[in-house]
Amino acid sequence: MTLLRDTDLACAFDHASRTYDRLTALNPGYRTDLLRSARRLRLPRAGAGLHVLDLGCGTGASTRALLRAAPRARITAVDASSGMLRRALAKPWPAQVRFQHLTAEALTAAGEEPYDAVFAAYLFRNVTDPDGVLAAVRSVLRPGGRLAVHEYSLSGSAIHRALWTAVCHTVIIPAGTLSGDRALYQHLWRSVLQFDTVPAFSTRLSDAGFTGVRAAPVAGWQAGIVHTFLASRESAAEDAR
Repeated sequence: MTLLRDTDLACAFDHASRTYDRLTALNPGYRTDLLRSARRLRLPRAGAGLHVLDLGCGTGASTRALLRAAPRARITAVDASSGMLRRALAKPWPAQVRFQHLTAEALTAAGEEPYDAVFAAYLFRNVTDPDGVLAAVRSVLRPGGRLAVHEYSLSGSAIHRALWTAVCHTVIIPAGTLSGDRALYQHLWRSVLQFDTVPAFSTRLSDAGFTGVRAAPVAGWQAGIVHTFLASRESAAEDAR
């Protein structure tokens, strides 16, 4: 099966947005793991005075995690799917949170001020050019700014690969079929298998110019399947070298 990309993927998410929150609620620890990754950014002063980008915000679960981790931060949340954004916008948000219809690839053309941190959940498997998106993320981060990527990235163990396939075929794809979104959830299964393992994505981050790269697993059944990748843009002094 060919993976969904670009417009086809955005359209699939548009359609799935109707049931997306209900389906993700079936995943034990889904929201807890997002919150754990957002907290791993370790934003100081509860985010006061900081501008944070939620890249690929979907229906707002990652935005909510950021808001809980840094309740005083200003948050800009963007997504390529208009349907997912409509679901996010229908929820109550404080004044410092705003949403924008924007692809990850269009970040540098958006003309936004530098961000103090970027949070990207379940995004990089779904972009056609992950290196290009990482370059865009680095360009919109201020020197010393922090990046957290929360992603399905397998450890490299055959056990975790087999567990992911078993869960997809017994739970995720059947549930997606009932909602009329089988193609999207088949894409989810295959995209994880084809995406970088933890060592490979860590190397990709380093090659993109990020420093202090490290990966940490989530808890529960997804340990070894979902990881938080943490990195920073060089400080101004390092950038000048």
